[in-house]
Amino acid sequence: MKFPQAHTLQQIATIISSEYVGDPDFPVLGMNEIHVVTPGDIVFVDHPKYYDKALNSAATVVLINKNVDCPEGKALLISDDPFRDFNKLTDYFRPFQKASAIVSPTAKIGKETVVQPGVFIGNNVVIGDNCLIHANVSVYDNTIIGNNVTIHSGTVLGGDAFYYKNRPEGFDKLISGGRVVIEDNVDLGALCTIDKGVTGDTIIKEGTKIDNQVHIGHDTVIGKKCLIASQVGIAGCVVVEDEVTMWGQVGVTSAITIGAKAVISAQSGVSKSLDANKSYFGTPADDFRKKYKEIAAIRQIPDLIEKLKKNE
Repeated sequence: MKFPQAHTLQQIATIISSEYVGDPDFPVLGMNEIHVVTPGDIVFVDHPKYYDKALNSAATVVLINKNVDCPEGKALLISDDPFRDFNKLTDYFRPFQKASAIVSPTAKIGKETVVQPGVFIGNNVVIGDNCLIHANVSVYDNTIIGNNVTIHSGTVLGGDAFYYKNRPEGFDKLISGGRVVIEDNVDLGALCTIDKGVTGDTIIKEGTKIDNQVHIGHDTVIGKKCLIASQVGIAGCVVVEDEVTMWGQVGVTSAITIGAKAVISAQSGVSKSLDANKSYFGTPADDFRKKYKEIAAIRQIPDLIEKLKKNE
């Protein structure tokens, strides 16, 4: 998330009532999660295990719970609870806006786009030309939809990220201030759920086709011309490269990459990054032929046991 205008380190520290290390006029341009930070961004870290990763990331401001040596060219915001203060910044720069109408007066809808009855369109939504939005679709605030997009009934764009911190008193939610971006010529089936980014964007790129009842987690990027069949579940921060096919009920863990033109067979469980131009099957998903050889070998085990018994 980029701020509407640049702020100074001192201004940000004032918003969250924190101490800081660095020039008071050090420029702060936005805030983001560590996997999408760019220079000028704030990143937060609250565990020593991840200090080095945050301090050496592209972010130039680190919201941290300990005063550590600050790398050259960077600044620190010292907080007793970085998670809480990251939420404060999200609330400050992208606060929740109550809907005033079923189609917000701030939404922009393009030429020849059809919006069927019962559709909710939130604040600052942009929808392109020649789209068809079927009944009872919900398009949350700040969503961007390109041209020639079809969205079927019951789909929700822009739900919150599933991201919580486990505290003694219960789970504390990380507030989502990101967006969903749907590019041109995308089709979304019925009852799909696509969560917005925490501070960045969840993106479905041009020409991708998604079947009914598919879930896509926060900050995930789906490439161009992908085919995703019914009941696929993709966790947050996943990168799916161009022309990937996932058949029904594939499950994908968070923060991995699936290479271009990979094909993943139905009911596979993807627990690590997969190479491009290969076919996969099984849980954990592996090379299609290798997995079927393993299954064939397992089927022979009862016969081998019987032979061993006879030879005793």
